[in-house]
Amino acid sequence: MSQIERVIIFLLRFSAIIMGFALITVFMPSAWMEETHKWLGLGDFPKGPITYYLARSLSAFYVIYGGLLWLTSFNIKQYYNIIAYLAYTGLALGPTLLFIDISANMPYYWTFGEGPLIFVFSIILIILLKKIRKSDS
Repeated sequence: MSQIERVIIFLLRFSAIIMGFALITVFMPSAWMEETHKWLGLGDFPKGPITYYLARSLSAFYVIYGGLLWLTSFNIKQYYNIIAYLAYTGLALGPTLLFIDISANMPYYWTFGEGPLIFVFSIILIILLKKIRKSDS
């Protein structure tokens, strides 16, 4: 296994672990969710079925996405196309989330810690994947 493959495995698994923490929110008591919202400096949590639904369902999606990253990390060559797809879609997702975060007036730490990081992560992953593809040719 090459050093590049080890770095890709690390990036995929590290991201998967970070996304896995979203499982907490899926099952978090509503009162804790409300307090966390305040602690993050987001003010009072807007109570209503749709906000709890969106918070929990999006968190569940992050867990599923993280699981996909984790699974693909075990065979990069076999799952190359899936990993590349996720990386290329991250090029669109990053700026989209940046736009959403700015439009929603999210705090700076959230705004610059989400979309831009996804974009940079995707670029790094694409570069590394191209190096693997080139070395296999």
